[in-house]
Amino acid sequence: MLKPLFGSENCEKALVFILARDKGYPREIAKFFDADFRGIYNQLDKLEAGGVLRSRTVGRTRLYSFNPRYPVLKELKALLEKVLSLYPGEKREALLMNRRRPRRRGKPL
Repeated sequence: MLKPLFGSENCEKALVFILARDKGYPREIAKFFDADFRGIYNQLDKLEAGGVLRSRTVGRTRLYSFNPRYPVLKELKALLEKVLSLYPGEKREALLMNRRRPRRRGKPL
């Protein structure tokens, strides 16, 4: 949807994923969208170099999140929220489901 603006479908996927979950790492994003890891990684690198994203290392994993000092972050997030609202229902729900660790054993559903 934003490919004409960003020049890459992987860029849109990476930004929408980080908007929905606040942070993400390249392999997680590529796996979720069934996309090429190298393409996602290159886009995240490019966005970090441009100041849109920032990254930090947690263990051996590089986590990316939005740079709060990016001048047009508010407008970018508004645009991405609109794009996220146009995703199919099940894809949008899966994106917004931010489960990072397993459920405690014996905990009822």
